[in-house]
Amino acid sequence: MRKILPAAFAACAFIATPVSAQQAGLVNVEIGDVSILNDFLNDTQIAALNNLNVPITVQVPIGVAANVCDVSANVLAQQAKNGGATCTAESGSQALAQSVNRQMLKQKK
Repeated sequence: MRKILPAAFAACAFIATPVSAQQAGLVNVEIGDVSILNDFLNDTQIAALNNLNVPITVQVPIGVAANVCDVSANVLAQQAKNGGATCTAESGSQALAQSVNRQMLKQKK
């Protein structure tokens, strides 16, 4: 019975875990309009993002999320402490574009 219980627990944990589990110190930033990245990505990259299902979500450090979501870093830190922080990007930044590049377009810089 002991061997079944951990396996069952692991299966339940896997089902309950989102596809891209949030890492400590990171915020899930939702991007509904990829045009906010026009000044930071090239036309080919923007076209590739437009082919993805929007909104897209990337994980970024709290400071980056606070900047692009226009939310206090303290608010996001408290959300992260309580089990997960999420916000919606209001503007773009080079740091956000780099995260999108690595996580969504799988391009290394």
